Amino acid sequence: MYILGQPSHLHMYSSPVIYQVAWDSCRALQAGNMQQKRNIQIIEWEDLDKRKFYSFGVFMTMAIRTTVYPATLIRTRLQVQKGKSLYTGTYDAFRKILRADGLRGLYRGFMVTTFTLISGQAYITTYELVRKYVSNYSKDNTLKSLVAGGSASLVAQSITVPIDVISQQLMMQGQGEHLTRFKVKPKIGAKHAVFFGQTRDIIGQIFAADGIRGFYRGYVVSLLTYIPNSAVWWPFYHFYAEQLSKMAPSSCPHLVLQAVAGPLAAATASTVTNPMDVIRARVQVEGRTSVIGTFNQLIREEGFWGMTKGLSARIISSAPTAIVMVVGYETLKKLSLRPELVDSRHW
Repeated sequence: MYILGQPSHLHMYSSPVIYQVAWDSCRALQAGNMQQKRNIQIIEWEDLDKRKFYSFGVFMTMAIRTTVYPATLIRTRLQVQKGKSLYTGTYDAFRKILRADGLRGLYRGFMVTTFTLISGQAYITTYELVRKYVSNYSKDNTLKSLVAGGSASLVAQSITVPIDVISQQLMMQGQGEHLTRFKVKPKIGAKHAVFFGQTRDIIGQIFAADGIRGFYRGYVVSLLTYIPNSAVWWPFYHFYAEQLSKMAPSSCPHLVLQAVAGPLAAATASTVTNPMDVIRARVQVEGRTSVIGTFNQLIREEGFWGMTKGLSARIISSAPTAIVMVVGYETLKKLSLRPELVDSRHW
């Protein structure tokens, strides 16, 4: 008797081999499925329902701005002050501002920054589109993230810098107004200056002193700060997320790993780019024109330690920002995923 072209007496020896091959195949398939679940799948631009993506994106951006604004204000004041003339550190600044001006003091200039909703949408659109474009030439995720992050920051900063110039002048009013070029004129007979009156007053003073160029003061140094920051953040974010996915149990939700990877990437990028951020803040608030001159004066007055000013506040603000941004952004992409792709993704 022959089975599959072999003598029947060979079947008793071949069966264990066949079973072993089948077992190994099953284990390999299972391992492949586990690896697929373990690996974090990046949702790309073509996977998204764009209508949902932009609708949810506006709310996400606003939530992030509201959450981290007080830390941004504190960071700006710490970076602009001479030595420790106003505050000894992040907590001291928080306590003094709260005591002097109340909760409103931590949100000086906040309404102006709501216009950055436009730059926020421009940023994520540019990032996703450039990633898609670069993927036509390279499948390297690090390269795609680096080029897309830098490009997105270039577009966003072109919109954001005038808003930053105005909001930073408003941030410095009150305890820090002696450090800024422009001061809000007091309203006689009014307990509190009206927001739009303050903003209009500052805009008028900037325009009268410097013209349109005044609203783009520090534009170059902003690019030198935020393009590297963004270009560094995205590759490190994906790197940390992948490393965490290898160490974590396969049952661990990807969103948790991404929420941890975000602050790690933010701390890395903040440390690398903080020196330029200090110079940017001084150029924009003090009205300086020379990046090199500002750097030299800072080193002369405060030494290289001055380049770390506001770093703790920046990391403190960037950590929750990164968590909120990552959780919000990845959730946003998940909610915006095209219906036919929902079941194909492990979260």
